[in-house]
Amino acid sequence: MSDAKLRAAALALSLVGIGVAGYLTWVHYAGIEPVCVGGSGGCERVQTSEYADLFGIPVAVLGLVGYISIGLASLGRTDTFRLAAAALALAGAGFSLYLTYLELFVIEAICQWCVASAVLMCLLATVCTTRLLRSPA
Repeated sequence: MSDAKLRAAALALSLVGIGVAGYLTWVHYAGIEPVCVGGSGGCERVQTSEYADLFGIPVAVLGLVGYISIGLASLGRTDTFRLAAAALALAGAGFSLYLTYLELFVIEAICQWCVASAVLMCLLATVCTTRLLRSPA
């Protein structure tokens, strides 16, 4: 896959991630329940848990900033931009996996939006790392 296609994939995934994280940020600040398929209440439980904030910052806001940063770094064509996008995406994927662990084993509830974000971030980590490793010398 060419660099242009990998860059386009990273940008597309970032935009979808911005949509998901933006929705969860809006839900947080609007004080409303997130729409959850099946009405299990898992999204509400996760979104209102003690783990929904990190140092007073909503995790959804961190995700939004992360997706925007990865998207902007993916626009660049130099190795520095490729490295930044890959590093941010790998950090985001690691954090997403930690949050998924918390959902499964600590909170004991699953938020479908959070799972979607974790999948997107892992895909971004794959695409951005592949782009970095395939960069022209």
